[in-house]
Order: sequence, then structure tokens, then C-alpha cells
Amino acid sequence: MIFHKAKELELQPRINYLAKMSMIFQGRRWIVSGRGDFHNFLIKRPELNRKFDLQIQDSRDIKRGQESAGIVTSDGCGLMPTIRTHKGMGLVNHVFTEDNLKKLYVSNLGIGHTRYATTGNCELENCQPFVVETLHGKIAVAHNGELINSVHLRRKLLRHGVGLSTGSDSEMITQLLAYTPPHERDDSPDWVARIKNLMKEAPTSYSLLIMHRDVIYAVRDPYGNRPLCIGRLIPVSDINGRGRNNSETEGWVVSSESCSFLSIGAVYYREILPGEIVKISRHNVQTLDTVPRSGGDPVAFCIFEYVYFARPDSIFEGQMVYTVRHRCGQQLAIEAPVDADLVSTVPESATPAALGYAGKCGLPYVEVLCKNRYVGRTFIQPNMRLRQLGVAKKFGVLSDNFKGKRIVLIDDSIVRGNTISPIIKLLKESGAKEVHIRVASPPIRFPCYMGINIPTKEELIANRPEFDDLAKYIGANSVVYLSVEGLISSVQEGMKLKKQKIEEQENIIQENGNGLKYFERDGHCTACLTGDYPVKLEW
Repeated sequence: MIFHKAKELELQPRINYLAKMSMIFQGRRWIVSGRGDFHNFLIKRPELNRKFDLQIQDSRDIKRGQESAGIVTSDGCGLMPTIRTHKGMGLVNHVFTEDNLKKLYVSNLGIGHTRYATTGNCELENCQPFVVETLHGKIAVAHNGELINSVHLRRKLLRHGVGLSTGSDSEMITQLLAYTPPHERDDSPDWVARIKNLMKEAPTSYSLLIMHRDVIYAVRDPYGNRPLCIGRLIPVSDINGRGRNNSETEGWVVSSESCSFLSIGAVYYREILPGEIVKISRHNVQTLDTVPRSGGDPVAFCIFEYVYFARPDSIFEGQMVYTVRHRCGQQLAIEAPVDADLVSTVPESATPAALGYAGKCGLPYVEVLCKNRYVGRTFIQPNMRLRQLGVAKKFGVLSDNFKGKRIVLIDDSIVRGNTISPIIKLLKESGAKEVHIRVASPPIRFPCYMGINIPTKEELIANRPEFDDLAKYIGANSVVYLSVEGLISSVQEGMKLKKQKIEEQENIIQENGNGLKYFERDGHCTACLTGDYPVKLEW
């Protein structure tokens, strides 16, 4: 999260929902190091002397990181600005208190991170953002993703005498950015050259925020595997007004998900494109360069963002996640109908798919489970025991709604199979006549090496012997997953409509600078479903 000050920026902590991954100047949830999220950053015009609240994401809604959190702020003054840092283990609202936030209040800009580890131990030394000294002063870096060639890259850095103090690949990114390109002048840092060098050494997976002096650079890897978008801070009085698109811009925010913008008085501006290097200052947002993929490879945006990770009101690739999940439910109804009395969901990320399924089948949608909103997501708990304990506390049953009835229960995914079996048992013990499971995504069969915590094949239910008779194993009357083709078509249908719209609007093509070629190269990473990784893995 980044703040830009207006002469004096006084920030008061509020436990409030932000959103996902990286912080920009003021915005959504804090960035997660390694496998987490950037959250918003705000660059504010200095002539606007308005006070802003430093908003901290509520621990109940953190999806991208529960292990640690950190914020680095800067006053942005001169060649050697004052840098302030606070990091800690645990949830955001545990790490940041009113007392320890006071030292961060008076700042021009800042970045933040919440950690969801896929590499490196769960230790304070791995908390982001990382701060290092360079030839041109200190930089702070926050990273979301996971380097596919981290082992090779670590050896290379150590061979060249670069010391590493953590097990996090995010530290390696920071060290690569600190490397001085051969033709760079001592008095003028060439950040495009530094970032291009990073992209050459590490093709994927990362979204980055880099803070230097009074500027923040926002970067996506050339494959666009992890999300990153820009928001525009506008007067609060214009947030719900018809003229908000013409409102005065008071600052800029960057985040993994656009859903964080509204709560801090910002509106969605645009997505950062794959390979794009964006410079954000108090003056404007400027694209410095866009780095192409090698060999004309397609974009490889993580399809699991649509399936599970993202909040439904976020926007990716010009379409809302809710709409995509609704289409997945409709497609699932076509592929896997069943005789039943009602359709329900495992709250809450599967709700759009359940509504789509119910509408397509002509069955009523009825709530059968009540979610305890004070329990974090079980999928991203760091070990099995914590995940199982989380499931036990997560749901209540609305038995009056389904006694003696046949239920179609829609889930967004079944990864390890720890959650669904006790839920089915609970529903049947509470009076359900039948429970049919329909999963609005394909079986996950392969590990992810690009930022999702699916480390081994053995822990995936789709690779275990029980999967051959999964319905019996989990206690359901039937189980059917959405096909890979069905998921891809549901995701890309909205993108086709977007392409048609752009063909009719030449001004939009000119505005995004890439034209139709950008859309023609669109693609999605389905490696966890198919084993087809977008780049060659290096070990």
C-alpha cells in the first residue's frame, strides 16, 4: 500500500476490508510476500491537503495471506528520503496497532504486503516488503507470485557473491533490481533496464511494486500470471455519482484486485498488462515499456483466480469474477444435470456458480449452510491440522430449509477433500435425503509452482485412489466436476464479447496501445488442471 502525502498526511488505523494483493498508495489489502498480495498504494497530489485514513484489511476477509504483514512508507523527499518500516507475524489487524502505525502516518507513499508462503519458512525474516540499499538509495519491493527458476537463480546470485539472508524468492527479486546495468549512469537510475534484466532472469511469476524516492513502479511479468490493476482516487462525494468518471483525480492506487478500491474512495482505472512497466508519481501514470514474451507464447493468467482466489466483485481481463463464476455454474448444469429438489452452495465463493446452476436447471436456490464469518479461509492455512480445525468451526446448518429433500450442493473446488466430507455428513444427519456434489471447476491434479500453495501431487484428492469412487469416499450420492473445456469457455466467453466491443470502438484500441493483437494472444494458465505449464520448469 502506498501513500502520497499532501503536505501532511495523517493516517488513522481502521479495521476495514481492503482487498487483495499489493498495496499501492492507499488502497486495498496489504501485499503478500512470496505468495501473497500487494495491496493498494496511493499517490496523492501534494496540493490536496486532505487527510486520509490508513485502512487495514479485516482479518476475516484476508484471502491472500494470513501468516505475516508489513508496510514500508517514505516521505518521498529529495535523493535520500526517510524510510519507515513495520512488519510482524500474524493477521493484519494483529500486526498493525494504533501505536505502531503512528510512525508510518506522515508519509508521501508506501507499499504493503501480506504473506502466504509457498517458498521460504514462516518466519519474520521472510516478511515483505524487502528494503535494500542501491547505488541510488534505498528501494522497497513487494512481490506476489513464485519464481519458477528460483533454485537456479539462487545459485547464480550466490556464485556472483550476492549474499542472501532469507529463503524467500522475493529477496532474490530485490537483489536483481539492486543490480546496476552496465550502461547506467551513477547519477541517473535506469529502472526500465533494471526491470528488464529481472524479466530476462525470471520469466514468471510475479507482480511487483517497487518504491524508490517519490515514485512507485508497478510491474507484471510478461505472462501476466498474477493480477495487478490501477485505481483512481476521487473525491468521496463523487464515489456514487454519475459523473465519477469525470471527477478530479486526487491520487492513484494499485492492487491485485479491484474490489478494494471502493472502500478507500477509489474507482477502477485499468489493468496493468502482462510485461508492462508502469511508473506512478504524483503527476501521472505512465507506461515506460511493455516486455514481450519469448517465442510468441500466449498470456498465462492464473485461471484459479476466477475459480477460488479472487473476490467476486473484482475485475480481471475486462470482466467481473462473479459473472465468470455464474457462467461456470450454467455450464456445469449443462454437463452434469441431476434429479433434485433444490440447489445450494458451500458459502461463499461458490454462490455465483450455484445461482447459475439453479437458473439453468430451473431449480430453486436455497441456503442450507451458514458460514461463520470470523473464521479465515481453510485452504491457505499453512498446515493440515490448522485446515481441519478451521473446517470444524466454519459452518452451521439451516436444517429447516432442506429436511427430506434432495440437495445439489455446488462447491467452487475440491482440492484436498478435507472440507466437503464433514459438510455432507452434517447435511445428511440434519435431514437431507440426498446430497449430490457438483464442482464448478475441474479436478486439480498437478502442483502449482507459480504462487498457489499446492505443493505435492500426493495431497490432491484427484490423484489418490479414493478418487475412483469419490462419491462413496466423501459420503455423497454423486460427484461431478466441470470439464477443463467448460471452465475455459466460461472464462473466455466474456473476453470474446469484449473483443467484439473493441472492434467497434477504435478509440479504445488506440487507448490501450496494443489493439486487437493483445486479445488474440490472451490465454490462461491451467497447469494445475492439465499439467501444461506455460514455461519450462527449472530445478
